[in-house]
Amino acid sequence: MKKYLVIILVLIIASCKSNSNPTSIDVIAEDYVKLVLEIGQYDNAFIDAYFGPEEWKPTEPKSETLPLENFVQRANALISQCDTLLVSDNPNLEHERINMLKKQLIAVRTKTEMMGGKLYTFDEEAKLLYDAEPPHFSMTHFDELLVELDSLLAGEGDLPTRYNNFMSEFIIPKEKLDTVFRVSIDESRKITKDYFDLPENENFILEYVTDKVWSGYNYYQGNAQSLIQINTDFPIYINRAVDLASHEGYPGHHVYMLLTEQNLVNTKGWMEYTVYPLFSPSSLISEGSANYGIDVVFPGDKRVEFEKEHLFPIAGISVNKANMFYKVQDLMSKLNYARNETARAYLNGGLSRENAIKQIEKYSLFTPQKAEQSMRFIEANRSYLINYNLGKDLVAKHVELLGGSYSNPEKRWEIFKELLSNPYSASTLKKE
Repeated sequence: MKKYLVIILVLIIASCKSNSNPTSIDVIAEDYVKLVLEIGQYDNAFIDAYFGPEEWKPTEPKSETLPLENFVQRANALISQCDTLLVSDNPNLEHERINMLKKQLIAVRTKTEMMGGKLYTFDEEAKLLYDAEPPHFSMTHFDELLVELDSLLAGEGDLPTRYNNFMSEFIIPKEKLDTVFRVSIDESRKITKDYFDLPENENFILEYVTDKVWSGYNYYQGNAQSLIQINTDFPIYINRAVDLASHEGYPGHHVYMLLTEQNLVNTKGWMEYTVYPLFSPSSLISEGSANYGIDVVFPGDKRVEFEKEHLFPIAGISVNKANMFYKVQDLMSKLNYARNETARAYLNGGLSRENAIKQIEKYSLFTPQKAEQSMRFIEANRSYLINYNLGKDLVAKHVELLGGSYSNPEKRWEIFKELLSNPYSASTLKKE
């Protein structure tokens, strides 16, 4: 009898030890990917890219209604499993990996709750989805910038009219659009390859589309391949060629995603990076690095020289007013955060849709049609706006604090590559 009691006791102890062992990070990662893929069936914008195992994709047809409680419970369970790992005494734990996966899961849970009808304030949403705290500006700050712009573009008519009349001289003719873009992409790719060892097979397909709320988009396909789309709903100004070539391509989204696949998935086996939920902390790094990457690949006067010597002539645009054009664009970039304030006020219920559109017209100097498109972007993507300007500023500060200054381009590229190749979020970037 004692013999059997001993055996039973040993089995109970073994069972307790087995149950006390936390789930491995690789198992959590796989469950996370499968959860994201299931949720993605209910919102076409939820997943930006997937290049993982085909067998992980859902095979059962989705239910008629969003199974919100099921998804939230599963996300909470995975978050708890991450917490259990983080407090365990395993010296081999990859804490940065677990922390980042936990943040991604919080974002997935939050966005799923929003799909189910839950509302957050602009700042709450930004924190939960993007791990970020957006700055606040008074509109008087932007009014002062408009006064400065008004003085620069002196003449008859109101400021929006003068601005759009001036900018009309810098529109790329549609028949020359593809050539201008491909020259811009080729140059940004060539410079990027001087610093990054890109896969030999890396490539992209370039398409021109209409009826979108965005100006450009990169759909990463996996295996270092991308589909880049440019929206031609509205006139495209000459400076947008370099912007979009670098932001969507090199060293922007295309490079960010292929480095993620190459370094985190293929080399480290971190399978959670085979799926990219759009409304997540990864997007602040992705958008912020893509915007900052424009300055990295074309620093200072090098961009102006390239555009004036190559793009202006190809597009058939005179360089006579080019210097004024760049002064105007510099001022316009300082107005960038005004749209964040409009979005915050509108989404928090403090501004009507009509007045929000008027505010966008005023501070972005958009035509009514362009302001309407901008409003549709805000309604579709909400606080995602912060990833472009705040993301860029946070990435820039991180790189510069680590020694990647304008005067030290080699170091700048080195730190930038490290950022693109490892898990970062807004709260883990260097700030001081």
